[in-house]
Amino acid sequence: MESSRFETPLDFRENANSEEKSRIADAAASQLGHAQTIFIDEGFLPQLVARALPDGKALTVVTASLPVANELAARREFEVLLLGGRVRGTTLGTVDHWATTMLSSFVIDLAFIGANGISTEHGLTTPDPAVAAVKRAAVAASRHRIFIGTHTKFGVASFSRFAEIGEFEKLVTGEQLSPHRAQLFAQFGPKVLRV
Repeated sequence: MESSRFETPLDFRENANSEEKSRIADAAASQLGHAQTIFIDEGFLPQLVARALPDGKALTVVTASLPVANELAARREFEVLLLGGRVRGTTLGTVDHWATTMLSSFVIDLAFIGANGISTEHGLTTPDPAVAAVKRAAVAASRHRIFIGTHTKFGVASFSRFAEIGEFEKLVTGEQLSPHRAQLFAQFGPKVLRV
């Protein structure tokens, strides 16, 4: 269980809702459009998005995730930029001013952003303020943004808010999210894709 003060480690996330996460990752990766530069967030679901990126498309990938960088570094069509900073042992993501400063110097076409919670009252949230700062900087640096998260993230609020729902064009989640709840989130502007 994730709450405002607790965050699950990557090895736990690999086994939770794995089929749903695979569907979400495939659907999200298919939304690239004409993007040439992308940001991929830290976490296990973003790692699956990285794996699902199509072959043969040249991309510059910016990430705060060591596993994402490792996943993509061997693919010749990708230029991978790993944000510097303190590495969090829980998720192997980089945080603090090194990461946010790097992000502030980029203009990114499309960002794939996760969250510990997304709610109509509080927007997108995460337990750690340092992680929230990196996510906020990625949202600000990106022309287009896609939220990726399982149905369990909806209606949840964590400690640190980093974005509003209306800043995202698409929310990609599992079909387990009810059509009624999807409509509640769609009223804020984004298209909700249930896969």
